Amino acid sequence: MSAHVDEVVDYDEAIAAYDPVIGLEVHVELNTKTKMFCGCATEFGAEPNTQVCPVCLGMPGALPVVNAKAVESAIRIGLALNCEIAQWCRFARKNYFYPDMPKNFQTSQYDEPIAFNGYLDVELEDGTVYRVDIERAHMEEDTGKATHVGGATGRIQGAEYSLIDYNRAGIALIEIVTKPLTGAGERAPEIAKAYVSTLRDLIKALDVSDVRMEQGSMRCDANVSLMKKDADKFGTRTETKNVNSLRSVERAVRYEISRHAAVLNSGGSIRQETRHWHEDTGVTTSGRPKSDADDYRYFPEPDLVPVAPSRETVEELRGTLPEPPAQRRKRLQGEWGYSDLEMRDVINAGAVELIEETVAAGASPAAARKWWTGELARRANSEGKGVEDFGVTPAHIAELDGLVKAGRLNDSMARQVLDGVIAGEGTPTEVADARGLELMQDDGALEAAVDKVIDANPDVAQKVRDGKVQAAGALIGQVMKEMKGQADAAKARELIIAKLS
Repeated sequence: MSAHVDEVVDYDEAIAAYDPVIGLEVHVELNTKTKMFCGCATEFGAEPNTQVCPVCLGMPGALPVVNAKAVESAIRIGLALNCEIAQWCRFARKNYFYPDMPKNFQTSQYDEPIAFNGYLDVELEDGTVYRVDIERAHMEEDTGKATHVGGATGRIQGAEYSLIDYNRAGIALIEIVTKPLTGAGERAPEIAKAYVSTLRDLIKALDVSDVRMEQGSMRCDANVSLMKKDADKFGTRTETKNVNSLRSVERAVRYEISRHAAVLNSGGSIRQETRHWHEDTGVTTSGRPKSDADDYRYFPEPDLVPVAPSRETVEELRGTLPEPPAQRRKRLQGEWGYSDLEMRDVINAGAVELIEETVAAGASPAAARKWWTGELARRANSEGKGVEDFGVTPAHIAELDGLVKAGRLNDSMARQVLDGVIAGEGTPTEVADARGLELMQDDGALEAAVDKVIDANPDVAQKVRDGKVQAAGALIGQVMKEMKGQADAAKARELIIAKLS
């Protein structure tokens, strides 16, 4: 059964008639060794239902205990987001039924979050800075994971049966909720993507989560509504759940704006509901009616004492905050001498830390950027991977750069060596040795090859004699071919220019 596809209008048409209002809820799984309220392990990828106990399975009489490390991580996240930290706060029960909720309620925080009233400045690609106000960051536990088998869409509708894995149930979560983002206009989807990207970098710098969106350790719920240009009241919102890539955040927000506009233009009304994002088709489909806070019947969790961090503890944790990622990138850009465009390429490739480690290992900033944002980024894009997914380390790139600097390899040979490293043949030096890759050091052989190429290409040689130095490139290529790629191209160029000048 195919899913119903909604009508949409052109995005520019939607923006011309309406002002978008977006709100983003980002869930971050903390990298604590144990769960939020019990001692079960949190290792990703373990066999289903092997990391569970009576507490996270919601057995009668089992009592929770708060994970102190998770509270510290929550406070550090709040401080990094410029939030106020509560002097006293409580957990609450959020009541709803779903098969992946073993207790039929989620232990969360409602009107007493650990952190509130913050902001995060987000820089867009053109350098524009947009301030995103943070409503709150609160602690809670994750749900289990349901796998629906036999259907065409992977959803529960149409599935033959469902499997539940409770390993994830009870893992420590921080939910970061923005205030409504208004005034963004046509840039609303771009700002949504940039915000999640900036937040991901910040959380990663804090080292409280691996923020791997593809594994679900960071997920975004995108709320979208539209209001008429002259209106003073927000429209009805929809919430697109569990969007798990930066590109999808932008696309989902953009799609929902166009879909809302089509509904409103036709005289219809928006249904307050959750939506499912489909990466393959680039559309959302209807989920379930969206509940308001009252529907969850929040009440204070009776089995947990309040959390009351002292001001001394908060200030101690403030002292552990790392250099803000944006500030760090600007510092590194200055140290490396990169242009704004070059640094943007590095950031887009997710290679800032890799290049920093490569430079620390001895490579030049220019060489580090060339390999990570050039050859490796090209492979990553073509194979749908990250640059870090090929088994190549910063030490490898620094060693490869050293072989080029020492005159043993040229760029062509270095790429062959990189192929070998990726194939698991060893370090760059080991690959070069095994493949017999080394520049010809025989100047006499190189000069003989240059003379042969000049004699064979008199027309090109004459152009060089006439001052068209760029024509030497064709001769260099012939020399490299004659030397079976084992010549130093720069030395070959020098010889050609010297003989023809």
